Amino acid sequence: MKIISFFNHKGGVSKTTSTYHLGWMLTNKNKKVLLVDTDSQCNLTLTVIGQDNYEQFVKEQPNNNIKSGLSAAFQSRPELIKPLKCVPVKDNQSLFLLPGSFEITEHEVQLGVSFQLTNTFSTLKNLPGSFYYLIRKTAEELGIDIVLIDLNPSLSAINQALIVSSDYFVLPTSPDYFSDMAIRSIARVMPNWERWAKQVRPMFEDATYPLPMTTPKFLGYTVNDFTINKGKAAKAFQSVIDEIDLTVRKELLPSFAKVDMLLPSDAYKGYLLADIPNFATLMAHYQEYGVPVFELSDAMMKKTGIVLENQIKRRESFREKFSSFADEVLRLMDYAESH
Repeated sequence: MKIISFFNHKGGVSKTTSTYHLGWMLTNKNKKVLLVDTDSQCNLTLTVIGQDNYEQFVKEQPNNNIKSGLSAAFQSRPELIKPLKCVPVKDNQSLFLLPGSFEITEHEVQLGVSFQLTNTFSTLKNLPGSFYYLIRKTAEELGIDIVLIDLNPSLSAINQALIVSSDYFVLPTSPDYFSDMAIRSIARVMPNWERWAKQVRPMFEDATYPLPMTTPKFLGYTVNDFTINKGKAAKAFQSVIDEIDLTVRKELLPSFAKVDMLLPSDAYKGYLLADIPNFATLMAHYQEYGVPVFELSDAMMKKTGIVLENQIKRRESFREKFSSFADEVLRLMDYAESH
């Protein structure tokens, strides 16, 4: 079982959409996948369960969410964290959701304190590794191959604990200059997270929930939600996409290399894992039915004639995009495991 986190502290980069679509596509390639929602906005959970059904879900299963799953650690109860009962995703028999919680950020202060006082209070040692323990135990019970974590858009203690508990991570971006600025910020912050982890992992070895001893590796970045013209990114977007790639190479990669957060250089064919244009009219159907755009049936698109034909072409182009995305992720993971 391997864990991949999707992280960018800039919002609006299609992080949740990418996590969901990649997870589904990986099941099409015979992988069993667990989606984990750690964002307090719970967009991934609402996509899977549906906004109309969410209130009833909470009433029936009030403790089936990530915050409740961590309560044994954060309330210092004399019991082990137990696996959660995950939600099957639609009619996909190989895809599951570990539901999120709108209240997960209530753990932020306590977790942040634990980062600073691990040598003094033994119970605090259990907090940083508790996320990994809950996810791993839940995944093991389901026989999961790959875990995809949707992180919240912030430089938070929760994100720090999840990143240093991951095997790999992906950086979703959008083609705007704020994404370029965010990459520069990430180049400074994330290596510091890993430097902290390298120092404290030995201290947590005797904890009930130790941090894993592995360093997370950068798989690459994605560019999402841009307009296409004649099958390519419109000129205005392409210039920003090129700038993002340059910033990744000049700022991000050297910074990650210093803390061993990169795979060997010959593993990468390039650092752009996928460029995914906006869903346009397919977005409304994705939101209505809660299935990836490449799984929308002709009937779900509610069109006829030439309009339906154009939407089918777009659907199939997204199928190719996410299939190639999944193939590249699997190739990089296979490379990492064999070297």
